[in-house]
Amino acid sequence: MGKLSKLVTKHEQLIRDAHAYFWANPETGYKEFKTSKYMEDKFIELGYDIVRAENITGFYTTIDTGRAGPTLLILGELDSIICPSHPDADKTTGAVHSCGHSAQCSALLGVAAALKEPHALDELSGKIKLCAVPAEELLEIEFRSDLIKKGIIKYYGGKTEFISRGYFDDVDLAFMVHTINDKTYRARQGAVGIIAKKVKFTGKAAHAGGQPWDGKNALYAANTALTACNALRETFKERDIIRFHPIITSGGSMVNAIPETVTMESYVRGKTFDAIIAANNRLNQAIVGSSLALDCNVDIDDKAGYAPLVNSADMLKVAEEAHAISDLKLPYEYFDEYWSASTDMGDVACIMPAVHPYAPGAIGTGHGNDYYIIDVDNACIGSAKWQLSMIEILLSNGATRAKEIVKNFKPMFTKEEFLTFYDSLSRSGNRITYADGEAKVNL
Repeated sequence: MGKLSKLVTKHEQLIRDAHAYFWANPETGYKEFKTSKYMEDKFIELGYDIVRAENITGFYTTIDTGRAGPTLLILGELDSIICPSHPDADKTTGAVHSCGHSAQCSALLGVAAALKEPHALDELSGKIKLCAVPAEELLEIEFRSDLIKKGIIKYYGGKTEFISRGYFDDVDLAFMVHTINDKTYRARQGAVGIIAKKVKFTGKAAHAGGQPWDGKNALYAANTALTACNALRETFKERDIIRFHPIITSGGSMVNAIPETVTMESYVRGKTFDAIIAANNRLNQAIVGSSLALDCNVDIDDKAGYAPLVNSADMLKVAEEAHAISDLKLPYEYFDEYWSASTDMGDVACIMPAVHPYAPGAIGTGHGNDYYIIDVDNACIGSAKWQLSMIEILLSNGATRAKEIVKNFKPMFTKEEFLTFYDSLSRSGNRITYADGEAKVNL
């Protein structure tokens, strides 16, 4: 064991160059045109046949060992976040890789290069699907909503979109390594899930100085809603890890008019689907009640964001064992009680055994203006070594380990059940009907 991880050494400069390019060219979800093309070109140069996603960024390739066994999916995320105050942020878009995804793609390329080395596949069985996937960061909701309206995508998250398109139909188990601002390779029990909210408060414009009584102030409705939602925080149980963090994206058109339209975006996060749905219902009640109090209306557009991630216990064990044979410079830790921020890897884990561990190499605050990848040896090269060792453990000896994990796994949903349930979480439209001096609320 540990043979595959040694094949990375020859390709260290390829990995370093790729990371430098990704860091210098950050792009947000479903806009990763340069990033995806760079990866596509490098995969083709390595000799891979790739399948590009239709109408959007991202691609995959499948490596067949020629011996029967499960198909293992390995992912790397293409997108960045937006943090205009970061010194390295794109001056036009504010995009920057203070999420660590630049390291993921670099490591995935290193894995691809290593697997093209002579005899790399000799002791493996089954298939390996390498996938560069778009749009993990759940941002720019209005832009993605527009893509949905145009029929370009169905879902906000790239992995969910790829699931819906059937790109993972042949996959049996999966993993992806993220980057973390710490000094250990590590794993956690899971991550919280999301319902994504786009809220539009509608009032009536009037002269703010002359006849404010003729207006209906949508900004006051939004402010009242934020206060009401904040008052609910102490009612959420700690065990459910509920998070609600709204931003106002538009607060009025001019200071001399009563604000007629105000828009807000937020997530409702939680540890389980039941907890997320219950909290979302409470928050919607507070938002609608606040709008009613100000004689305004409100359109609440709720869409399933990402499922809570529950890492497979068997796959967590593989990650730990793989670290031990990869000759990595830093130790491994497992945090049983700690749940991380949301990821659409949770969607993958609903239908197959999956794990989403972390490689060190960053400093600063994740998604902040002081986040950097300062240790490419661990964040990119070490990550590639770790992933190759996971492949080796899972697919060697006739893929015995992978077969056992797949056999023992009890999925939360089938693919079809998952997408049907996800669709059931989506709802939009005005929640108040005013007629004949009465108001009817539709939560």
